Amino acid sequence: MSGRRSEAVERGAAETPLGGAADAPLTLFASDNYAGAHPAVLEAVAAANEGWAPAYGDDPWTERLRERLRDVLGDVEAFPVFNGTGGNVTVLAALLRPHEAVICPETAHINVDECGAPERIAGAKLVDVPTPDGKLTPELLRPRLVGFGDQHHVQARVVSISQSTELGTVYAPQEIAALAETAHEAGLLLHVDGARLVNAAQALGLGLRELTTDCGVDVLTLGGTKSGLLGAEAAVFFRPELAAGYLYARKQGTQLASKMRYISAQLLRLFEGDLWRETAGHANSMARRLGDEVVATPGVTLAYPVQANAVFATLPAAVIERLHERYHFYVWDEDAGIVRWMCSWQTSAEDVDALAGALREAMPG
Repeated sequence: MSGRRSEAVERGAAETPLGGAADAPLTLFASDNYAGAHPAVLEAVAAANEGWAPAYGDDPWTERLRERLRDVLGDVEAFPVFNGTGGNVTVLAALLRPHEAVICPETAHINVDECGAPERIAGAKLVDVPTPDGKLTPELLRPRLVGFGDQHHVQARVVSISQSTELGTVYAPQEIAALAETAHEAGLLLHVDGARLVNAAQALGLGLRELTTDCGVDVLTLGGTKSGLLGAEAAVFFRPELAAGYLYARKQGTQLASKMRYISAQLLRLFEGDLWRETAGHANSMARRLGDEVVATPGVTLAYPVQANAVFATLPAAVIERLHERYHFYVWDEDAGIVRWMCSWQTSAEDVDALAGALREAMPG
């Protein structure tokens, strides 16, 4: 990933306030985190604010959430947390001993965008694997399954993948199942960073269980913030014995909310009905719309296929600079000229069409 920029230093962001000039506000395609909270989620939080409730998860909303996630995913143990990094780190801390390691794609969020938190807090060595499209495969995994029983080598314990990936690609169920089988044969566990799991499920027309439980996933960090929540995720264990120490890992990892009802109410609203399909479906459709516009623009190519709610395109440097005058987005790989545009539940067709028009105007010739 030579030349890849951190999400914190998007070109143009330092020079231009988020609101842009008074007569030309910027449109934000940098991240689905830039979107606001869905009105239905705000209503759920307001409803949860009525009266008193026990703290630290002993409230009715958290219990209903646990029951709902069992309905959706099967016999799981679920624990609300504040954010995705916290969920990933505390899950790994609960699964790993100090001499054990995590195998993940080179582009994985835990490897690139969590500021070393898995190493610092979970004490986990990350064995990162180059992949052409962000997706780990059994063929790429097997060469890393070495050194077992050798006291001079870190011992692999967890395989971690993102669904959808950081490059916007999506694992099909059979791909996850093949990874789970390979991991389990070697005595490893499969963890899924599901910050955008709902986008992947909606893209494939599947339920969440079909992409996790039925594929042999052992642990999941279930995302919600990128799908219209104020800020809420969940650590989900598909084998109850793996969750035995998680209460302590969550507390030590500063992810235990005292007023947990507000986090649980958000997740409950997302998964109680079809809200997650609505938010993910809209974000995905906007990305497809933008991807179609990119393909139709002479001189512009897609760097990766549009499979969820991310669009990666290769642009000339001068075009990137010009677009940054009006839009916030990340230069994913500066050397290659690859940019990333993210769509969210809040992205409108008008937003997409305006960006596409600006792209056509900025292209030379």
